[in-house]
Amino acid sequence: MVLTQIDAPGHEGVWRIEDTKSGLLGLIAIHSTQLGPAAGGVRMRPYDSVDDALEDALRLSQGMTLKNAAAGLPLGGGKAVIIGDPTRDKTPGLLQAFGRAVARLDGRYWTAEDMGMTPSDMAEIASETRCVAGLEQGRHASGDPSPVTARGIFNAIRAVARHRLGSDDLSGRTVSVQGLGNVGWNLCVFLHEQGARLVVSDIDPARTARAEAEFDARVVVGDAIFDVEADIFAPCAIGGILDADRIDRLRVKAVAGGANNQLATAEDGHRLHRRGILYAPDFVANGGGIINVATEILRIDARETWVADKLAALDATMDRILRAAKARDVSPHHVAEAIVADVLQQDAA
Repeated sequence: MVLTQIDAPGHEGVWRIEDTKSGLLGLIAIHSTQLGPAAGGVRMRPYDSVDDALEDALRLSQGMTLKNAAAGLPLGGGKAVIIGDPTRDKTPGLLQAFGRAVARLDGRYWTAEDMGMTPSDMAEIASETRCVAGLEQGRHASGDPSPVTARGIFNAIRAVARHRLGSDDLSGRTVSVQGLGNVGWNLCVFLHEQGARLVVSDIDPARTARAEAEFDARVVVGDAIFDVEADIFAPCAIGGILDADRIDRLRVKAVAGGANNQLATAEDGHRLHRRGILYAPDFVANGGGIINVATEILRIDARETWVADKLAALDATMDRILRAAKARDVSPHHVAEAIVADVLQQDAA
């Protein structure tokens, strides 16, 4: 196992992980431990290059600093990525090797489930390090965070509907959902139960076929999701998808989804605002998962009550952001960033 520290201005520490025996190649990025130990999931994807994986880790770890601060958690921002196809390359040996890498950081970084990972994978990683959350067994086990993440996003969708459409009643409203992984699927369950009409896309045809059957969803392929006429767009796949070109194509009144780092650049928040598309800042909208995971890291006993209280507070924060953005005629994304900056500044003082 070789951990090589990489110079990354703006981050407290970034390490390249390589284990030739297991085939592990990945990165751990710690953006900030100002509020507490860095916390953020590990995702496994077949990145095109190490540079692409590094860029993702840097953006995601910074996003976790914002997310944890916005959720009022005593945790900093970190993230890990593993390069490989989770359907082919994931092995117990690879996961154990990653666990040893996490252990080498002596509690500075806590990992959990993210894209390409499952609770059983977390158990394998936990065989080598205590700094794992999202386990299915144990006194403070929090399990799969996806349903709680989806609940928070559902709350954010209701918030933008209330502010942009005049009512949080989603019955008869059309919501386009990009990505039917664990989070996107659970979100569709909530939306369908509330009578929303769904338009979905995913890279897996089996998932879209199932959504068509179970939710009476309309299926579109690939980038066509950006051309769908809907009330609200919920991106729940990869980040960086809201760029100048796609924002111009959108035919929706609001965006609220689960993907991390949805804006390709900071300017894209202004682009959405100029088009009259209300944007729920992603690091607030998708904070439910880390709230759930935090119960394990912080050893919270009354988990369900604590999570419910934190979700309610997050919903209030979203409402505050959207109200302030309307009053100032600015993008909600930049209001949310300013709120987080205040939290970090107050802690530093």
